Amino acid sequence: MRRVLPRLHASAGHTLLEFTIAVALGLVVIGGAVAAYRSQRQAFAHAIDAARIHEAGVNAVTLIGEQIQMAGFLAADDTTALSGPPIFGCTAGRPTGAAASLACEALSSRSDGVAVRYRGDAESTWLAANGQVTDCLGQAIGVSQGEVLNRFHAKTSTSTAEPELYCEGNGKTGTAQPLVEGVERLRVRYWVAGAAQAADAAALTRERWDSVVAVDLCVLVRGAPLGRRARYVDCDGASLTASDGRARQAFWRHVALRNVLWAQP
Repeated sequence: MRRVLPRLHASAGHTLLEFTIAVALGLVVIGGAVAAYRSQRQAFAHAIDAARIHEAGVNAVTLIGEQIQMAGFLAADDTTALSGPPIFGCTAGRPTGAAASLACEALSSRSDGVAVRYRGDAESTWLAANGQVTDCLGQAIGVSQGEVLNRFHAKTSTSTAEPELYCEGNGKTGTAQPLVEGVERLRVRYWVAGAAQAADAAALTRERWDSVVAVDLCVLVRGAPLGRRARYVDCDGASLTASDGRARQAFWRHVALRNVLWAQP
């Protein structure tokens, strides 16, 4: 009888080949899973960043827009004039100085600044716990009925190194506090009664501020450093590409000075 010997060498070679193929396929699957995870994680980070940019932009234009709408407000039985124009602005600077004689101080952020003035009472502002009128920061201005002066600008925070929208209220003149993080630039253009187009603050003489009836407001918001070269349109309408790995988005709003419009002939 003929004896059949087992084919040990052929069997061992076949098993090694299968093992090699299995390892290769496993590496392909793992690589694909890692790539998909990184892609999903990156997409999620970009989505979160976009949501934060949108929230900051909407909050900023809403906060400033509501204040601009209040510019020039006086109660129906109020016969005392405001100490200055309802609105005053600075090109690439922020409003400073005494309430009755505002001036401009240049900002390295190239952000515009705007000051809004109106009579505060229980209808036009939230009252503090002691019944006093409050400014943009919720600070009591010291009287139960008096003139409110809120000044807005955008600059980089010295503590966080992030750009922020600031407001300085006359509840504590000289001390500005951040309102919205991420606002890199504030851009404001003004419509004077009878004008064919909006103008920069630098183009308006002091006596023309009383004739401003509307404002074109824009805020440019910067996102987190996610290492992407994103294109965006800035507040001047220029199409640019971010070189610092941060996404940006501009938010616009046209705001009418309702109290000033009523006073126009």
